[in-house]
Amino acid sequence: MENQPASPSLGGQPQQPGQQKQIQIKDTFAGAEYANAMQVGHNKEEFMLTFLNIVAPTGRVVGKIITSPGHLKRITKALEENLKKYETTFGKIEEAESPKDEIGFKAE
Repeated sequence: MENQPASPSLGGQPQQPGQQKQIQIKDTFAGAEYANAMQVGHNKEEFMLTFLNIVAPTGRVVGKIITSPGHLKRITKALEENLKKYETTFGKIEEAESPKDEIGFKAE
C-alpha cells in the first residue's frame, strides 16, 4: 500500500532531516480487520470513530479510534489526497449503498 507522507511527523512534531522515528506494534496486535460500516461521534474535545463488520443478521465492533479534532482534520486530508490518487490510477469509485436493516442502531 502506498500511504506514506513525504515528510512524516509524529505527535504533531515535524521530523528533522536525518532523524528516524521508530513505531512499534504491540505483540498482542493481531493485524488488520475488515470494516464495512462506521459510526462517528464527537464532543468538544474529541472524535470517536467506531468501525464495524456487519454480516447479516449480526455485526461486531472491529476497532475504535479516539482522536482530537485537529488530528481528525489531518486524517481527513490524508484520506482525501489518497482517494484522489487512487481514482487517478484506477478510476472513479462509486459510493457504497448504506445498510437498509437495523442492527442495534439505524443506519443513516
